[in-house]
Amino acid sequence: MLNRRSLLVSSAASLPLFTAWPALAQNKKDSVTLAMTLEPPGLDPTAGAASSIAEVVLYNVFETLTKINSDGSVSPLLAESWEVSPDLKTYTFRLRKDAKFQNGEPFNAVAVKFSFDRAAANKSTNKDKRSFANLSTKVVDPYTIVITNKDIDPDFLFVMGQATSVIVEPKSAATNATKPVGTGPYQLASWSKGASVTLAAWPGFRAPQSIRIKRAVFRFISDPAAQVASLLAGDVDVFPRVTPRSVPQFKANQRFQVVVSNSRAKTILAINNARKPLNDVRVRRAIAAAIDRDAVIAGAADGYGVPIGSYYVPTAFGYVDTTGVNPFDLDKAKALMAEAGIKTPLTLTMTLPPTPYSRQGGELIAAQLAKIGIKLKLQNVEWAQWLSGTYTNKNYDLSIISHVEPFDLGNFSKPDYYWGYHSQEFNELFEKIKHTPRPADRARLLGDAQRLLARDAVHGFIYTPQWVTVANKKLRGLWKDMPVFVNDLSALSWS
Repeated sequence: MLNRRSLLVSSAASLPLFTAWPALAQNKKDSVTLAMTLEPPGLDPTAGAASSIAEVVLYNVFETLTKINSDGSVSPLLAESWEVSPDLKTYTFRLRKDAKFQNGEPFNAVAVKFSFDRAAANKSTNKDKRSFANLSTKVVDPYTIVITNKDIDPDFLFVMGQATSVIVEPKSAATNATKPVGTGPYQLASWSKGASVTLAAWPGFRAPQSIRIKRAVFRFISDPAAQVASLLAGDVDVFPRVTPRSVPQFKANQRFQVVVSNSRAKTILAINNARKPLNDVRVRRAIAAAIDRDAVIAGAADGYGVPIGSYYVPTAFGYVDTTGVNPFDLDKAKALMAEAGIKTPLTLTMTLPPTPYSRQGGELIAAQLAKIGIKLKLQNVEWAQWLSGTYTNKNYDLSIISHVEPFDLGNFSKPDYYWGYHSQEFNELFEKIKHTPRPADRARLLGDAQRLLARDAVHGFIYTPQWVTVANKKLRGLWKDMPVFVNDLSALSWS
């Protein structure tokens, strides 16, 4: 239950007898250029909510006690092994003894305790601060630590592998946003703001011989046309989560491989439940009923998505299909607007970050809502603006965003979260979920939670995306699926 997610052989042409093998090794490609749609606001995954941070540093610069694999299973990383108490709340981790931080400081149980206590502290900016506040840590010896959770969490080992759980070095923690120091195989070489981040293999890593990619450049390219051009020109070797409308031409090109991955992400029309008239459930239901999910998937995701009716995806434990709770129905949407006493046109602002799915989806949804008398002012913002204005300051009416973390249903119970949703019924239900050990009972409660969020129409729940990666055909080690957003450089190699 705790871990339920539970060579290339190449032949070379005949070579001249006088060719030296060291020379051949030197000619073997050992660098890679990746591209990302969004530039991270910093490089400290404990200090910001942007998934782009983890895409650069998780498992590369920073490491965690456990590692999440492509299939969603969990394996040891900084922890060599662990034991779980009979009540499923206490975990005893045995730490590896051959790891150290890139500034020369030792990795040990004290560093783990510091990292988790820091994540839970009053001044913590960790987006999972509330979860860490439920943990107590005890150092048994330099390489043994006991972590006790107030709640039963069958996914705890998975959570320990997420970006917010990275182990940081105490002396350098405060400057990790610009000068990250971890235990991983790579360290920051340079950051050209607005253009790229370069990571270089760290010679002090515990297993340097295992690292086949010595240099990785992350380029930031938000424009869909530029994304395609960069790949075709050979300026970029791999583009994870590239615009899906590029797929046909790359599938037809022998230079490339195309990987379509499932995800745990939820793409939603986020609604500020704290603002009038959006605090009226009838208005939110009207908005939900006006959205043609299939049309949005076709137009904004080029068909690479599966409709959802709540904040949950079909691949997750306890999923129930709630797409029928607020089906596409314009007549019903108009009737709900009238019932709520809304005089049309109702003008609202929709804030859109620079991702293609958001910008393209915004145009489509604006046209759909116009049919029920809602006029949307589209406000395009950069990612940093979205994080500060929408996520932090809650200054928005509507937004289109994809939340990518697998187990973030608890966001609906956070009183200060940017959605402005407050439901005592949901809070009580979520408390039951956290303290229910039996899988069958937990699945039933999770179903109840999904149905409640759908009935409350907290958001316009649209689809779970399928992510497309386009890469040079000779690049090996790409993840098949993406339970979390990472670019695991240590897995990559050239054939």
